[in-house]
Amino acid sequence: MSDPIRSRQARDLAERALVRLAHVYGEVPEFVLLGGLVPDLLCSGAAHPHVGTTDVDLQVDLEIQGGSMNASRLERALKRAGFTPDSARVWRWKDETVRGSVVKIEFLADLDEVANHQTFSFDDCESLGAVNLRGTGFASQDWELRTMTADIDGQPTTVELRVATLPAYLLAKIHAAHGRRLPKDWYDIAYVLLHNDDGGPDAGARRVVERFGDALGGSTSTALEELAANFTDPASQGSVAYTDTMFGLHSDLDRDVLANDAVAAVSTFIDALRAHDS
Repeated sequence: MSDPIRSRQARDLAERALVRLAHVYGEVPEFVLLGGLVPDLLCSGAAHPHVGTTDVDLQVDLEIQGGSMNASRLERALKRAGFTPDSARVWRWKDETVRGSVVKIEFLADLDEVANHQTFSFDDCESLGAVNLRGTGFASQDWELRTMTADIDGQPTTVELRVATLPAYLLAKIHAAHGRRLPKDWYDIAYVLLHNDDGGPDAGARRVVERFGDALGGSTSTALEELAANFTDPASQGSVAYTDTMFGLHSDLDRDVLANDAVAAVSTFIDALRAHDS
């Protein structure tokens, strides 16, 4: 996949589309927000706000547990909210109601009985399904209700949504980075470690251990090792990805400081997790 353009306008379009979907759904949806809108919520006090994209990732394990009635209700809400299915990908729907822009909502699952990266369709749905991605299930295990407001049809509209917590988001993103190795994932991880409202990388590690301390082995351990390897020094690809993205958005910042901050944040985070295991 290409790395989508990041801007506050793109983020606002994604937020508006999601609020419209949740409003049409009619009550708190079972899906959990996991993607590009989450860092801004986890890092609300950051001096330089996170810049998202028009992509929205929704984890749907809880919808699936609710059975086919939940899935068909979600599909009806998508259609009523103006979304259209991607004919080649049942896990992606598009909102093109704003001329010249496309908001993509992607539905992710983490089911043991389905192979990693396998796509599947929901029962009693015409065009709705999900792609199974290991690590996204952390979001369905640890979420919190948050309010989100956007202007819909000229009226401020507020909805409640399930949103991945700091530890769930970090572990899901670390798995995503391990599987995709995309610059946007390295940027997101370093940004949230540095700027989260809980107090930085030490706090992030503490939250991860408190909630998922028993789940840090296996594939998660491998993904954490890769994270560390990609932030070994300022020239590592993770450090460069964070630095290039931040400097591209905020040219007044110092590239050397950005790179070293990213290296220190990941090192602190990994060291704290290793201390828990020892």
